[in-house]
Amino acid sequence: MKFFDAKKTAREAGITPKQYAKLARLIRKEFPRNKMLYELHLLRACMAVKDGHVRIDDALKEDVEPG
Repeated sequence: MKFFDAKKTAREAGITPKQYAKLARLIRKEFPRNKMLYELHLLRACMAVKDGHVRIDDALKEDVEPG
């Protein structure tokens, strides 16, 4: 069962398939057993890029420094 269509939002945001795959892997690490939360957070990350709240390069950073 698929809950959300993050791929469509990713395309609209200009996220490449390679970037999308990496983003999906990073978010899957946070929600390895909960498919709905994984898909929701993936969708929200794509929406944040689309709406200009975050750049995709920043979203793909694994080590985020505070501040």
